[in-house]
Amino acid sequence: MATIDGRPAQYGITLRQLRELMETRGHEGIELIQREHGSTLEITKKLYSSPTNGLSGNASDMEHRRQTFGSNVIPPKPPKTFLMLVWEALQDVTLIILQVAAVVSLGLSFYRPTEDEVHGVGGHDEGEEEAGWIEGVAILISVAVVVFVTAFNDYTKEKQFRGLQSRIEGEHKFSVIRGGEVQQIGVGDIVVGDICQIKYGDLLPTDGILIQSNDLKIDESSLTGESDHVKKGTDTDPMLLSGTHVMEGSGKMLVTAVGVNSQAGIIFTLLGAAADEEQVEAKKRKKDKQGDGEAAAVTGNSHHITANSANADGDVRNNKHSKEDEDEGEAHRPSGGGSQEKSVLQAKLTKLAIQIGYAGSFIAVLTVVILIVRFCVQTFVVEDKPWSPFYANHFVKFFIIGVTVLVVAVPEGLPLAVTLSLAYSVKKMMKDNNLVRHLDACETMGNATAICSDKTGTLTTNRMTVVQSYICGEDHKTTPKYESLPHHVAELLIHSISVNSAYTSRVLPGDNPGDLPKQV
Repeated sequence: MATIDGRPAQYGITLRQLRELMETRGHEGIELIQREHGSTLEITKKLYSSPTNGLSGNASDMEHRRQTFGSNVIPPKPPKTFLMLVWEALQDVTLIILQVAAVVSLGLSFYRPTEDEVHGVGGHDEGEEEAGWIEGVAILISVAVVVFVTAFNDYTKEKQFRGLQSRIEGEHKFSVIRGGEVQQIGVGDIVVGDICQIKYGDLLPTDGILIQSNDLKIDESSLTGESDHVKKGTDTDPMLLSGTHVMEGSGKMLVTAVGVNSQAGIIFTLLGAAADEEQVEAKKRKKDKQGDGEAAAVTGNSHHITANSANADGDVRNNKHSKEDEDEGEAHRPSGGGSQEKSVLQAKLTKLAIQIGYAGSFIAVLTVVILIVRFCVQTFVVEDKPWSPFYANHFVKFFIIGVTVLVVAVPEGLPLAVTLSLAYSVKKMMKDNNLVRHLDACETMGNATAICSDKTGTLTTNRMTVVQSYICGEDHKTTPKYESLPHHVAELLIHSISVNSAYTSRVLPGDNPGDLPKQV
């Protein structure tokens, strides 16, 4: 049997069993520990740790534990590249209209009438012909400036955020017992089997089981939403969860889950705030494909499973499993997250651009139609001249005038002015210690006058709305109409709502058709 640091390479407890154990609470958790494992001390022995001396701290032992149970790091989503940010900035409706107008303007500027056509028209401006391309190029330059300013600002702010986040994580230390001595190590270096000392004020970086406590109380509001402190003890509720705060007392705990396998990691992954673990695992398998047999022989790791908290059902995955290649193809599915919502300013600018486009198109078409009708009436009706191919140049000229009207109608300076003003606002807010990651968020944050939150700090709109009801034995997924309810029940509801509303309450209709009423 393979050995690691003088002990067997295979642990007495699997990652699946540890995950199931950390999903229990209170007496249910104590009963599961006693029924499946005997005691917390037995779990410590199965993880080859010691309540008094902790782990040895040997490098090979630490690495083997990370390979088996995962490391205490939640991999962030890969940052967007500069080209991706450029592409996103190009999706703005106003910029798309400007690009189309610039291309059409450039194309028509290169049109050269023949000598016969020039003679038929009766006049031609050489200077205007030579400078016709300037307008199209100027529009493209303004679009490029807007796109690159927006993308560069988002890229630098994203880089600053990630640097700040990594620095904060690097400064976070925690007390663990290794080799019989108390050490302060980074939270990213904690592994399953470590014995951690916890005290008042600590933010727990991992899941664990209490092995000793002294009047310990934990604030679990970040996970459960309940602000009441939960009393923890080896005989009452020994389960400690990552992301919770120690409010009173002290104690020692055995680390049982880290990183994406901890409760905080599971929540992060479900919310889409962490990288897709399937993609990470697929890349690992592809990279280490040739050395899979050797790795399995050395580590003896029959308990290692994919650390995907969204579907980690504990199924053992052998490195030589034939399904690996099928999973590798599935792992390239895009992670969750729909289309990005537009800010208030973006929505207004998009609406304005569409309105200007419609108005400009209508006026341009109307201009072309009027010019063509006037020319035809003047030439063929009043002067009674016969049709000649030379007159086709007049129609081309009328079309160019219509395109010019459309191009002029689109405000090419508006996106540039908005982008530069937002970039300036970002710098102003940074002086107030407000680091804004995206330009469009600057407008939202700058307009904030009051932030409403409940007792746990969750941001709310300060207005409760009925989203589901059970009336007269019928379950309504949406708010029922007054006419659909029995008359006496509807009247009773109206009186009840009136009695339970404050005298200062005033209900106003929504801003847009279909919006919920506003209460002020």
